Amino acid sequence: MTGPGKPYVRKVPSGRDGMWASAGPPLARLDIELTERCNNDCVHCSVNLPAGDAAARAREWPAASWKGLLGEAAELGCLVVRLTGGEPLVREDFEEIYLHARRLGMRVMLFTNATLVTERLARLFRDVPPLEAVEVSVYGMAAETYEAVTRAPGSFAAFRRGLGLLGDQGVPFVVKGAVLPSTRREMDELEAWSARITGSPARPSSAMLFDLRSRRDGAKNPLIAGLRIGGDEFVRIARRHGEAAVDEWRDFCARSGGPRGDRLFTCLASGGSASVDPYGRLQYCLGLRHPDTVTDLAAGSLREAVTGFLPRVRAMRSTNPAYLERCGRCFLKGLCEQCPAKSWAEYGTLDTPVEYFCGVAHAQAIAAGLLEPGEKAWAVVDGKERVERVERRRGS
Repeated sequence: MTGPGKPYVRKVPSGRDGMWASAGPPLARLDIELTERCNNDCVHCSVNLPAGDAAARAREWPAASWKGLLGEAAELGCLVVRLTGGEPLVREDFEEIYLHARRLGMRVMLFTNATLVTERLARLFRDVPPLEAVEVSVYGMAAETYEAVTRAPGSFAAFRRGLGLLGDQGVPFVVKGAVLPSTRREMDELEAWSARITGSPARPSSAMLFDLRSRRDGAKNPLIAGLRIGGDEFVRIARRHGEAAVDEWRDFCARSGGPRGDRLFTCLASGGSASVDPYGRLQYCLGLRHPDTVTDLAAGSLREAVTGFLPRVRAMRSTNPAYLERCGRCFLKGLCEQCPAKSWAEYGTLDTPVEYFCGVAHAQAIAAGLLEPGEKAWAVVDGKERVERVERRRGS
């Protein structure tokens, strides 16, 4: 695949510079938060700053820095880069950064609200495809519900126009929703509409368990917390189309490998991924902003951060008695969203159990037949055997 006089695929010998170790590349995927700024002001968003925030814009890495980082990532074997925000398309240099990633041969995952998609960008994605479907967030099926979420007049029309431009150019995209008070009654409509416009029978994913602000600028947190659904409601929504979701929960528990013990980073034990915020600070995921888990790339190379700093973070252990007594002994690791990033957003620590996610996981376990009402999973001594018994009953 080529652009006007420029190649967008680069063949690299697999053994060059030791890029591929026996266990795989040091960095297979890189998440890049190009900006925290957004032209919407969504009620549930844990990230956004105003699009015109001059102080944030001044601190953001310029295109040259991102291009240098992408080159480093390619040398580490990175095959996939996710460009997200905020809204990444608010950056005037988005096209330059995007094209550089594609010229390096990377697949690009673009997360956007589509309101800033122009004819020029749609043609660019047609001519130089990202190689991953563009992921578009949808906040309602009508202007009233959509803009009750985005709090940005005119955003619904802009979103529909941007989506139409992608469709007109044949750019593959998927849509995803958010279960909010103003959108719950539209879930069936969203699913039917998604099937029509994407041509895929797969139901769109919908965010339901919202994170608090990872910057811990807590003025918005009470609003976000008030939008969260409880565990029983989560289970009810998941069961709208039958028991497939409940079967998946059982499978998660069967594959999760038992209680955490004193480990903090159970979801990232295999490594291979990293995230960088708009200001050049690297961490495992974009929600994990505890000072002990963040390193400034201005002070060292990406290789040093990926091969030295992140393994030290991954090796961190909990000493919090509440975490060790509860999370450390709980057999619902495959269900619970408890992680250092959640603890950081909620409490400013890495290992304080988050009551909200604990409650949702217990509701899931009761629905899956793994717990009786009123039981606490950390007090169960035969968790593994319970999961195995349930799995055997399913197979019989």
